[in-house]
Amino acid sequence: MAEIFITTQINCAIEIVFDLSRSIDIHLISTSKTGEKAIAGKTTGLIGLHEEVTWQARHLFKTRLFTSRITAMQSPVYFRDEMQKGDFQNFMHEHFFESNEEGTLMKDRIILQSPFGLLGRVADAVFLKEYIKKFLIERNRTLKNYAENGNWKQILINND
Repeated sequence: MAEIFITTQINCAIEIVFDLSRSIDIHLISTSKTGEKAIAGKTTGLIGLHEEVTWQARHLFKTRLFTSRITAMQSPVYFRDEMQKGDFQNFMHEHFFESNEEGTLMKDRIILQSPFGLLGRVADAVFLKEYIKKFLIERNRTLKNYAENGNWKQILINND
């Protein structure tokens, strides 16, 4: 099992940052390098409590499917998504949001566990943890950019 923690300061209101984090559309923009697509469930707009999305993307030389469900939500301070189907034995992503003087402090906590026992634990430690961390940092960089430069409006206006 591996744990990843990332903290991102965003100069924008907590409600906007919270909704951008739930946006399928901003996720697609932030993952354009892996050709990620939302192919089932909630495929556009803002994902909500108990909703699922199935992602298709090319990671580590293979096209993969990953179905995630929002299993907890307390707007605008917290939500959790958990893998329902995919390559991991377990994958949970918690999103925390705190208002502060500079805007919003966004904290991500991911707990992941690969299958295959000892071999999976080695893969988690040797490369998967760092791979997922870089993926999340890129996503957060895109989210921060959209939040701070006002482009969040083109994502969130008329979005449910």
